[in-house]
Amino acid sequence: MKTILSPHCRSRIWGTLQRGQTLVKPGGLVSNVRLKRYLGNEKKVGTWAWANGPFAGTREWNGLRVLMAVINNWDLKDENNAVYQVRGPEGSEQIYMVNDLGASFGTIGLSWTRRGSKGNLSAYSHSKLIRHLTPEYVDFYVPSRPALIRFPSPHELSLRLGLRWIALGVPRADARWMGDLLANLSPQQIRDAFRAAGYSPEQVEGFSEVVEKRVAELRAL
Repeated sequence: MKTILSPHCRSRIWGTLQRGQTLVKPGGLVSNVRLKRYLGNEKKVGTWAWANGPFAGTREWNGLRVLMAVINNWDLKDENNAVYQVRGPEGSEQIYMVNDLGASFGTIGLSWTRRGSKGNLSAYSHSKLIRHLTPEYVDFYVPSRPALIRFPSPHELSLRLGLRWIALGVPRADARWMGDLLANLSPQQIRDAFRAAGYSPEQVEGFSEVVEKRVAELRAL
């Protein structure tokens, strides 16, 4: 995706841009941008933890674990989760979300390069969703440890190994419930999501077919 920053916008963000200053070309042209919409009635007030968040153990929390496995989001650090304070018509409320989904639709864990570990149709289509089944529970592949070929640092290896529990021991009924929810998305809606991300027609179809196959796997549990 490409966008052109106005002079006013460039003057506002140039001093605060943490990454990507070298990608802003003369005239304000920026390639491969990611944009986030900030609403006037919302404010980030903190983060939440997978292990002891307020919804841990609920069907919805399990469903979120399943969804992360479906899209191969392996970067499930707590710091990527956000709590937003939102002013609505019935007053103020807090919304809990996975705020950073950048490491998705690629490998099942950090691979040789970060770039190749996300948005990689070949890696996504060749990966598997379900690692192990029992009569009551499902283990998923995502998140997995980093590929050993990458020679991760001890700190990063420890961090990634510490996230693997998120993929394990999901009740089959909750995984199937999430599959039924995802089945409400039409084929057109799934393809529109990938099309909006700027993928080629071939990639749009490829990613969509994997998602549809995984939803069918969940519904068959």
